[in-house]
Amino acid sequence: MRSDTPQAKGHPHDDAPDTAAAFRRLTELPHGPERDALRQELVSAWLPMAERLAGRFRNRGESLDDLRQVAALGLVKAVDRYDPERGSAFESYAVPTVTGEIKRHFRDHMWTLHVPRRVQDLRNRVRFARQDLTQTVRGRAPTLAEIAERAQLSEEDAAAGLEALDSFTALSLDAELPGGEDGYALRDALGGPDPALDVVVDREAVKPRIAALPERERDILYMRFFGDMTQSRIAEQLGISQMHVSRLISRCCDRLRDQVMRDAA
Repeated sequence: MRSDTPQAKGHPHDDAPDTAAAFRRLTELPHGPERDALRQELVSAWLPMAERLAGRFRNRGESLDDLRQVAALGLVKAVDRYDPERGSAFESYAVPTVTGEIKRHFRDHMWTLHVPRRVQDLRNRVRFARQDLTQTVRGRAPTLAEIAERAQLSEEDAAAGLEALDSFTALSLDAELPGGEDGYALRDALGGPDPALDVVVDREAVKPRIAALPERERDILYMRFFGDMTQSRIAEQLGISQMHVSRLISRCCDRLRDQVMRDAA
């Protein structure tokens, strides 16, 4: 069957089925088995068109089978949302709907790392601008200023788009850095856990308790644990016995521990 809308010779969908009457009938049917069956017939009739649209996006990092599934989903949405009363042919509504669904799939599911939509749009504009300039600029790569001018972007936005060109996929941590011959990989640049992080919570919890101690006991704790002074030197400086210093340190530490544990409980 042929579509009731004029088709130019060689149109990519010149085998479009004539479904105008079926769509009008679909809008009149109540929800039920008969409507579901007609809806399925419409989807099946236009599925070849959706698969051709999916084929336009092959070799972009996604399997053709997955692209066809996404296109079929877009086709189902187009069938459900199409209103024949608006006067436009189904094909003119379905093509951008299916294409948009495929583009959303690439935007939302094909990035290894999440990139804001604005940066993704910048990436696309920069990519097309660079491709165009490559055909006209001979013997060198296009400059940032030329790419920004062609894409009608500021140089700052063009630079962000260029950075995003390499963000579609992530490198393995075992990948060697470009230009290196010493086997230095990305994993070698990763930092390790900071041991000081383990005591941050304890330090913050005990800080107000230390501030509430008598001045002499605060001084003793500071000299012992922050000044790294021995008990004998502390005793000599304060004019008390080393045994007294030892008892004060033990008593302060026990009191602080009990107070912090009590607060945590």
